[in-house]
Amino acid sequence: MGSSTALKELQRDLEVQANLLSKLQKEISKNHQVRKQYTIQLGENELVLKELDLLKEDANVYKLIGPVLVKQDLAEANANVRKRIEYISAELKRLDGSLQDLEDQQNSKKSAVMKIQQKIQTLQAGKAKS
Repeated sequence: MGSSTALKELQRDLEVQANLLSKLQKEISKNHQVRKQYTIQLGENELVLKELDLLKEDANVYKLIGPVLVKQDLAEANANVRKRIEYISAELKRLDGSLQDLEDQQNSKKSAVMKIQQKIQTLQAGKAKS
């Protein structure tokens, strides 16, 4: 009777840990998607910065605001793109830290699930012998 209760308890623990592990995996996946978007944006902004660096100081630069092209100062455009690159780089760094934390949590949940599975197998093996 005691081993049956212990087995049910372990199976409940296993289910809880497996659900937590699943949530962590979804968060990691979401983190990867956001990181991918930021990486693409970073590449685009770096390309824009290279293009702006090729321009002469008196060149006309336009910024798309809604459906309208608005003339913008080259130095201002340069500063805006650099700020955007700085922001995106900081976000990527933050996402990397967050991803590392999530992966550490995922690894600890995986080991917890494996330990519970081993306990269940041990209990079931003991039941089979008796």
